[in-house]
Amino acid sequence: MTTQRVLTQPHTGDYSHLEPLPDPPREPDMQQNVGIYAFRSLLWAYFAHRYDVLIAGGDYLRHEATNNAERLAPDCVVTFGVNPSTIVERNGYVISEVGKPPDFVLEVASRSTGRRDYTVKRDGYAGYDVREYWRFDHTGGRFHAAPIAGDTLAGDVYEPVEIHEDIEGILWGHSVVLGLDVCWDDGQLRFRDPQTGSSCAHGRNCRLRRKQPIFQTKMSAPAVRKQRRELRRNERLASPPKPASQSWRQNYAGCKANSEKADR
Repeated sequence: MTTQRVLTQPHTGDYSHLEPLPDPPREPDMQQNVGIYAFRSLLWAYFAHRYDVLIAGGDYLRHEATNNAERLAPDCVVTFGVNPSTIVERNGYVISEVGKPPDFVLEVASRSTGRRDYTVKRDGYAGYDVREYWRFDHTGGRFHAAPIAGDTLAGDVYEPVEIHEDIEGILWGHSVVLGLDVCWDDGQLRFRDPQTGSSCAHGRNCRLRRKQPIFQTKMSAPAVRKQRRELRRNERLASPPKPASQSWRQNYAGCKANSEKADR
């Protein structure tokens, strides 16, 4: 993919009235869906105090909306300093409209796309100037080249993030963008606060302490409540496709309810 220079400051206009992008083709993979859900639900809870953070994925990432040759559709995207509502309504991330590329992208391994995640997609996200690109493989490296791997942008190319192994066998690397350690713990995705050592994993009680807000809104209290309702609605819109398993759906509803309670 040709490297394209992009803006580094987000646009403030509302472009949600534009025609939504089409849905990318998806191949159902229950294990991959669980990993994607874990990523989104954990970070939704952690960044619940901020209203300028997009946590989504599964839709097209493009520089221009009309360029159908751009086919990347990252599993998980995090972007700071944007209006998440408009991006979700667009049904995709258009860099020329948002005004900046995603800050963080993570791909969850699957049998069908595993090799592309650490070859073609790695080059593609570097071309889009995504600051950090991470890969998580619940199998321990059968689909990816490693259980957990990350890259940080240095100029026009990615440099690998150093991966460590704890005495308990947890593999981890530090994400400067998130301010958290990204961990592979016996096939589970986990985030850990490097300052406190507290951690959070899918299916377990989250012990991460939320950061103090670094985005100060000047909106009135009613406007804040309205935006909070919109964010919760957008989170539902940005959720992964419903799997066939009823227990998985119940898990998802329970986790979202806990996140909303913690946000009150």
